[in-house]
Amino acid sequence: MLSHQTVQAHVYAHATVTHFRKSSTPAFKKKTQSEAAPSSIYIVGTGGTIAGTAASSTAATYAPSQLSVEQVIAAIPAITDFEENIHASNLFQVNSEDMTSQLWLQLAKRVNTLLASPDVKGVVITHGTDTLEETAYFLDLVVKSNKPVVIVGSMRASTSMSADGPLNLYNALAVIHAPESAGRGVMVMMNDTIYDARDVTKCNTTQLNTFNSPNSGPIGHVTYGKIKFEKRVERKNTTETTFDVSDLNELPTVEIVYEYAGSTGKLLKAAIALKPDGIVIAGSGDGNLHARDKALLRYASEAGIQIARSSRTGSGSVTETDIDYPNTENGTVAADNLNPQKARILLMLSLTQTKQACEIRKNFSLY
Repeated sequence: MLSHQTVQAHVYAHATVTHFRKSSTPAFKKKTQSEAAPSSIYIVGTGGTIAGTAASSTAATYAPSQLSVEQVIAAIPAITDFEENIHASNLFQVNSEDMTSQLWLQLAKRVNTLLASPDVKGVVITHGTDTLEETAYFLDLVVKSNKPVVIVGSMRASTSMSADGPLNLYNALAVIHAPESAGRGVMVMMNDTIYDARDVTKCNTTQLNTFNSPNSGPIGHVTYGKIKFEKRVERKNTTETTFDVSDLNELPTVEIVYEYAGSTGKLLKAAIALKPDGIVIAGSGDGNLHARDKALLRYASEAGIQIARSSRTGSGSVTETDIDYPNTENGTVAADNLNPQKARILLMLSLTQTKQACEIRKNFSLY
């Protein structure tokens, strides 16, 4: 297995799929194609803390991405509560801080392939928490199915006292099982709470309640497998987006530059010198930069580098018509209420279709 320092993902090119089925459930009566209902849920493992182990149950440090998803599931005897056939396989083992856009593409293609099967009801993805929100939003934009997809992780390793992974995974399966979960895009299930992929973010380094949606709140809750949805999101996702990654092997390069008091502009200059396809500014307040950087924004735009202005504040929308940085004058795009890391994802996908700022602005208002 991988050490914590390994940055190359262990990819399972020919992953074995393990089947879990309720032992007391009789064999399904053969149905016609029109009568048949999806009867399978797939769990796709990608590593992370939920698959981590430690030297003892009270150790603060641990090695993530050590267990296969089958081993993670072994801690959930109640998995037989579900009438669906549960299928588990490992796509790759990677600590989420080492996630890459290439792995995102691989995961998206796997999920779309699974959901295309009439027998599949939905997909659960086990994932590390550090970049879980980014993977969730990426999939929310590129999955082409109305069937539910739930991403789940844990804040404690599998060997920890009161490990949260088993119940999180059980509840994620319950979300897939619930008929009302269809058509809600990609969801995140953590700490008895269901979040929309677009709005959720990790807000604390170690606490169990680390995930939150600062701008909109959760969309539902789960109590030991009992689902209660509170609302639906309005932003377009999954089948409603125009993004198609089925033939993509790489994504445009987009960097993030952080703004702060006394910044010299050297990092922004260096980022522009790298000639990426785009740059996201994690600006202060309403996506603001130092006054001298206006010229840099114009220079980047003229060089064909698309700039998106986000905010480091953690919540709130960046104003499209900011008086200090008029987007139409500088060729920039306001990131709405997407945080910098999610603005980067939407900008990358937008750049697979167009380099016109006016068209990219539309995407930030739709998705």
